[in-house]
Amino acid sequence: QVQLVESGGGLVQPGGSLRVSCSASGTIFSIYRMGWYRQAPGKQRELVATITSGGITTYADSVKDRFTISRDNAKNTVYLQMNNLKPEDTAVYYCNADRVATIATPRSYLEVWGQGTLVTVSS
Repeated sequence: QVQLVESGGGLVQPGGSLRVSCSASGTIFSIYRMGWYRQAPGKQRELVATITSGGITTYADSVKDRFTISRDNAKNTVYLQMNNLKPEDTAVYYCNADRVATIATPRSYLEVWGQGTLVTVSS
């Protein structure tokens, strides 16, 4: 069983910064890609940023130059540093781990989602 636990969400003023973290736990053998998605009220879930185990990153155009994703492979943890936050960044942020292999089944891959953490940007 693999679980993702997010932390760091909260209320921040426009122009402010916030960092959210996500740690994977369980009998993990490897995780290829970790990332963040978000879902605003009344909207579909959308990709924010992803990072592979080799450090290759992908960003949504709306967050480029403001958000930075990073990862600690040894800790199976991914971070999202969010700067110059805007009200339109308000959403529930979900952590995702893709192509997760466990020690018991190293050749079988899982996709795992976290429960989400709320980020509210408002004055």
